[in-house]
Amino acid sequence: MKITWLKHAGFLLETNSGKKIFIDPFQIVSNWQADIILCTHSHFDHFSKEDIEKIRKPDTIIVATGDCEKLSGDQKSVKPGETLPFDDVEVKTVRAYNTNKNFHPKKNNWVGYIVTVDGESVYHAGDTDLIKEMEEISCDIALLPVSGTYVMSASEAAEATRRIDCKKAIPMHFGGGVVGSKKDAEEFKEKANCDVEILNPLF
Repeated sequence: MKITWLKHAGFLLETNSGKKIFIDPFQIVSNWQADIILCTHSHFDHFSKEDIEKIRKPDTIIVATGDCEKLSGDQKSVKPGETLPFDDVEVKTVRAYNTNKNFHPKKNNWVGYIVTVDGESVYHAGDTDLIKEMEEISCDIALLPVSGTYVMSASEAAEATRRIDCKKAIPMHFGGGVVGSKKDAEEFKEKANCDVEILNPLF
């Protein structure tokens, strides 16, 4: 599986068979066509109707939480604790919420995703703080927010790597013109309990 960081919390996962799975696409400047689009919650920088329309095709599957606007086509509404099989791709939803701020309340049932394909699993944490449910997560690669303010800080994200059973982590939710900087990613790398790769944003 190839992982490309688009910017902010947006990622593209490309499978060995050529499928393109987008997570939280935001400010896209490419003419890619998505097979699956996963949106963690309804905030503008995670569920961007404009960006979804740029990359969708007639048979694109959209997966989003229930508070996201219903678009035309195949859109599945999800909450934490679900498993969705899409041929050779398995998508699991897990909790994502704030514990000490009110931007992402637990009651909203917003999500992170665990995508498993080609024998590899990737956990996209969504917009979340350091939460107890992370102790139940096992993955090969964890995509973790590190900016603080709306999500966990770099130090808290580093602690998350001690709770999550993961081999490698990639920091996100910084440097996208919304919040956070590369300094947050570097602090995370210094403190994390696993291998960390800081990617350069594509856009």
